[in-house]
Amino acid sequence: MSTNPVPGQEPRAGVRQWFGLFVLLFPVTLMTVDLGVLWLATPAMTADLQPSSSQLLWTTDLYGFMTCGFLLVMGTLGDRLGRRRLLVFGSLGVVAASLLAAYSTSAEMLIVARAVLGIAGAAVLPSTLSLISHMFADARQRATAIAMWVTALSVGIAIGPVIGGVFLEHWWWGSVFLLAVPIMVLAIPVVLAIVPEYRDPNPGRFDLASVVLFLLGILPVVYGIKKFAEFGWSPTYLGAMVVGVIFSALFVRRQRSLEAPLLDMRLFSNPVFTGALLVLLLGMMALNGVEYLVPQFLLVTGDLSPLEAGLWLLPSAVGLIVGSQLTPVLARRVRPAYVIAGGTVITLAGFWLTAAAKPDESGVVPAAIGLTVVMFGVAPISVLGTSLAVGAAAPEKAGAAAGAGQTAYDLGLALGIAVTGSVAVAVYRGDVADSVPAGIPAESAEAARDTIGGATAAAEDLPGAAGDELLAVAKDAFSAGFHTTAWVSAGFALVTTLIALTLLRRIPAIGKETPAPEEEAAPAPVTTGHADHEATPVA
Repeated sequence: MSTNPVPGQEPRAGVRQWFGLFVLLFPVTLMTVDLGVLWLATPAMTADLQPSSSQLLWTTDLYGFMTCGFLLVMGTLGDRLGRRRLLVFGSLGVVAASLLAAYSTSAEMLIVARAVLGIAGAAVLPSTLSLISHMFADARQRATAIAMWVTALSVGIAIGPVIGGVFLEHWWWGSVFLLAVPIMVLAIPVVLAIVPEYRDPNPGRFDLASVVLFLLGILPVVYGIKKFAEFGWSPTYLGAMVVGVIFSALFVRRQRSLEAPLLDMRLFSNPVFTGALLVLLLGMMALNGVEYLVPQFLLVTGDLSPLEAGLWLLPSAVGLIVGSQLTPVLARRVRPAYVIAGGTVITLAGFWLTAAAKPDESGVVPAAIGLTVVMFGVAPISVLGTSLAVGAAAPEKAGAAAGAGQTAYDLGLALGIAVTGSVAVAVYRGDVADSVPAGIPAESAEAARDTIGGATAAAEDLPGAAGDELLAVAKDAFSAGFHTTAWVSAGFALVTTLIALTLLRRIPAIGKETPAPEEEAAPAPVTTGHADHEATPVA
């Protein structure tokens, strides 16, 4: 007989759980700080370690690459070993890798440190999320806690450049990695004292072959997507994605034959779980389609310094934070599908503003406001998509569900850059090729057609008005590509709306015991075939 609590009768969290949540948010914030902290330190690091161009790419990309690849694996390990235990191990890994990165004496050493840091981060994120799902059994409190978890991610994104700038102003480039050390060292004993342990009491045999197949499936796909976004189509990158798809198919086939799979494929028969993952994937594609181009737009067409551009981007982080906190309040009164759909409709106004930004100083304000509106509208996707994905799984599988949700989130971000980035590049190159002023040397014209950075460098080497004319053409072309990506991202937002209204519309408002009379209840969480039980809390 199931021991799952009756809906509406779940115990409410007390002071200890809320304090435990507060402690868990620190590692979460640090993970997103580490995502971009190296970008500011790259010039000084490059001068010191002198990496090759390939080594530099691996140094900057490897953290996110490894985090995305290991999220599901670490989430499943947390279900088996204990979520708190894995969080502690991951935090210790973050400390060790941060020290290794800070005091790296070679590019190879830094690459290894970034890889370890990514794997450790993959252990931290699903562990914190799955622990939250058990600490807060009440649906309304859980939605609020997950909203705070998403806010912590947003805060890390917002303060990362500021903290990095302060550290670089006073210390060497490696100091940007040291912030995590004292915070993690202090957080670990508090987590052990305050946060309860949870694990699956009957996880079954751990299948190492599934781990290998999953990594061989996800890592080549992520690699191909990232490199395609940076350099365009290539047989190598396409081949990597094909290899990844093949191994992913083998992974799915093996999961269906195992009694204790790494990822229970029956979860995908639950429209709530599938819908939540699709909403996360497509919603992040819509967001990142403009998010990564707005800073370039501010720098290139707005003629802003990096510091000025960074300050103009702060309101967008505030928009995400405000939207994240407002979401659970709305979802207590309105069905999650409608809250998500309302948010995506709001993003359309933001995409319209960014598409209307002119390629000069006057375009700074609409671009920054547009991104802020988009971030505010996307917030329900991050909060409710994550909450629904975790809630759709049986309690003992919350770690795997959290890992799957985060993987969809990260893949959406990568795909957003890849798809809209290729559109932006195609529009840019086509417009420049059609508009290069007469008399421009062939070498300069070719550099301008390649990238906006190449156009800027070429314009500086040209005499008089010729350089100004070439740069004006390049700015107009970049803006045209930027505007096109805004409309493509709006298309992703519309598809996200349709998926939410189709697959998630039967989910009642958070905290309601039953859906509206005219609609049936959402499918129950998928349980394992071993036993009908909850995850075992360990004191």
